Parts: sequence; structure tokens; C-alpha cells
Amino acid sequence: MRNSTPHIIVEGAVQYPLGKLHGNKILYDFEKILIYMEAKGRLLFGREFKIYEEDREVLYKLSNYAIRDFGTCRKMGLNPDKGILLSGPVGCGKTSLMKLIRYITPHFRPYEIIPSRNITFGFNHIGFRIIEDYGKGRFYCFDDLGVEPGGRHFGTDCNVMGEILLSRYDLFMETGIRTHATTNLNAQELEERYGNRVRSRMRQLFNLIAFDAQTKDKRK
Repeated sequence: MRNSTPHIIVEGAVQYPLGKLHGNKILYDFEKILIYMEAKGRLLFGREFKIYEEDREVLYKLSNYAIRDFGTCRKMGLNPDKGILLSGPVGCGKTSLMKLIRYITPHFRPYEIIPSRNITFGFNHIGFRIIEDYGKGRFYCFDDLGVEPGGRHFGTDCNVMGEILLSRYDLFMETGIRTHATTNLNAQELEERYGNRVRSRMRQLFNLIAFDAQTKDKRK
């Protein structure tokens, strides 16, 4: 049954209206989205979780992308039909935000967040079927892209995530199914890790949203 009020999210006994209905469109309110995200973050990650003022710009981009506000995305240089590559220093909150942002649009199909290192370990154990599995038509966010170990299965070395990204690019071009990722690496480091061909495909596969390089480690 279709949810007639996807802009009103219920957590326990509390309702969080993220905007208001205008005809068949939702007019979202960014400040209300932030209130909900902080509340949901505390439920998911503990009472110490908070939304930091310094992250507002990143959150504004992620929120408008998630709600598919095409006009605002265009002004910010984002293409809603591509995936998100969220980059930033260690501990800045990339994974938490990619987990959280899914909840503001319960009427859209969610993506699954998978640590890149787990995929490589899977390849080392069962081989090339892993690349096939993650190259297919599900929605994924690959977490910590670029710092996973090298793949090796029965003496055969493989840049596992590089091969998966090539498969995801083909999938995107054929079906429009998007891929997301988080990374600590910059563009040059990603190219060194995966090569020019994969880096070229990543430009077409992802919108880049980046934390400031000086963003503090929130886990300390």
C-alpha cells in the first residue's frame, strides 16, 4: 500500500514532518530534515550523535540529491541521475551520513551499504562470482572505497573494486541504476589505486560531494 504521507516520518511516538504537501508534490524544509536526521542519528548511533554546523553544506547537497530536487541540484552542479561519491578525511562522518540520508525518503528504493574490504575478502574466499554479484542490478553504496586490500584467489591477483566499478558503470549506462560510495582518497589517489580507465568511468558514474579537508575526526 502506497504511503500517502511520505514527508511525515514516525519514530516511536514522535512524528517528524519534513515539509508539506502541495498538490502531489512535497515541499521539503531543510531545517526540519536536519532535526529529523539528528534524532534518527541518535537512535542509530547513540545519544552522542549530533549534526555539526560545519557539515551543513554537505548535508544540504545530500538532502537535495536524496529528495530529487532537480532545480537545486542543477544549481549545485549535481546530476540526480548519477550516484554520489562522498569523500573526506577519516572520521568526518561519511558513512553515518550515507546511512542516515536514506531515511528521509522512505518512498524511494533504499541502497545497501557494503564495506569495500568485505567484498575483497569475499573475492579471496569464493572468487570471481563476487564481481558478478555486485555488478548486478541492486542498489549499493560501497563504503571506504580505495583502502580495501588487494584481491587474490587461488594465485590470481585482482583489483576487485576496480572491476566492480567497471561493471557498475556498464549497468548504469544500460539501466540507469545508480551506485554510491564513500572514500578517504582524493582524485589522484583513486586514479593511482584503480587506473585511468576506472577513474574515467567514475567521473560519469558519480557526483562528487566532498567534506572540507580540514574537517575534524568526530570519533575522537
